[in-house]
Amino acid sequence: MPAADPVARSEPLDQGRGRSEPPWWSEARTDPWRNPATQTEIVLPAPAPPRPPAPLEPLAAPDRPASRGRLVATVVVTALLVGLVAGAVGGVLGYTYAGGDRGGGAILGAVDSAAPAALPQRPPESLAGVAEQVLPSVVTIRTGSPGGTNLGSGFVASAEGHVITNDHVVGEGDTPAVVTFHDGASAPAELVGRDPESDLAVLRVDQDGLAPVRLGDSAMVAAGDPVLAFGSPLALANTVTAGIVSAVDRTIQAGEPGEQVRYYAAIQTDAAVNQGNSGGPLVDAAGRVIGVNSVIKSVAATADEAANIGLAFAIPISQARRVAQEIIETGQARRTVIGAELDRSGRVAGGGVRLASVVGGGPADEAGIRAGDVLVRFEGQPLTGPTDLIALVRKHAPGAVVTIAYRRGGSEEDAAVTLVADDG
Repeated sequence: MPAADPVARSEPLDQGRGRSEPPWWSEARTDPWRNPATQTEIVLPAPAPPRPPAPLEPLAAPDRPASRGRLVATVVVTALLVGLVAGAVGGVLGYTYAGGDRGGGAILGAVDSAAPAALPQRPPESLAGVAEQVLPSVVTIRTGSPGGTNLGSGFVASAEGHVITNDHVVGEGDTPAVVTFHDGASAPAELVGRDPESDLAVLRVDQDGLAPVRLGDSAMVAAGDPVLAFGSPLALANTVTAGIVSAVDRTIQAGEPGEQVRYYAAIQTDAAVNQGNSGGPLVDAAGRVIGVNSVIKSVAATADEAANIGLAFAIPISQARRVAQEIIETGQARRTVIGAELDRSGRVAGGGVRLASVVGGGPADEAGIRAGDVLVRFEGQPLTGPTDLIALVRKHAPGAVVTIAYRRGGSEEDAAVTLVADDG
């Protein structure tokens, strides 16, 4: 039986691994069927020797542009050189133009000898613009008093030199008041007249070129309106502070027992007001005077220790203008009354002001109000005590018609009352 052709044998490529017999082609030299011209083994060409690794090259060849790192280094070195040169040149020039370091100290900087630039122009409606308009009309007032010197403020109200201020600024001294203007100039002032109960007085100075203020309408003022207060608090002339209107028709009674009692239906503001602001103007955002700064509330034990806590009060300019005009024309001001005597024995249950008596033929009597009636509202504002009624009546001019609500028994009625001037 002929021998099997080893070439015809077939097996998987991985089969027979690990056997001891040699592979089939190792017996090719003794194979009788071998073609003598055929090689007896498979000869694989020898692998080429591995190439040695290429040497590392710089990122940029010498004949290429410099790398980023070298470029940064070059820039830094150049900047340092330029800085050194500039510093040296600057030092030489500074020494030359300053005439040398004659004082032995370092020269901090050259002085700009050019003319100063003009101050920036503020819009007229800005706070600074309003202050610029009003300040030339505000004055500081000094008067003699038994205890020393009173210092307060005021404002020019007419081109004829009339100055409005508080009565308590004028004081009780016999020496003439001295008015100091915005620019520092001073002039003596004569007393035209005063009204202690409303706490207003009018002075007059003989001075050319006066700039009167513009007067506003205090009836149009509302809580929240921005305001500026002007004056000389603690003798600091030309002081301006800002705030808002905190309330209107805030009724206040001021005065120690045995002294002059004053009533205010005031404009309340949180603008900083201190001693020395008295008599100065309270101004709206348009630069119009809406009040005369007069009183502050304080937690201090004495008046000398009182200071701003955001509770300041101004006489409405509508009342101040009327009183000042009457003083200028007649030397005194009229007092507005309702024609009734108030019951001051205590608070009324349910609120209001009880009338102890009514003057026959007076305003209350003519309106149908009787003794024993309780007045509960004045022009819609609740009345809690006599101070409220007196202050609100004094605020109005004689001849004004006001609406008063009153309670009689269990019913409430409204009455239109025409206020009059007190002839007494």
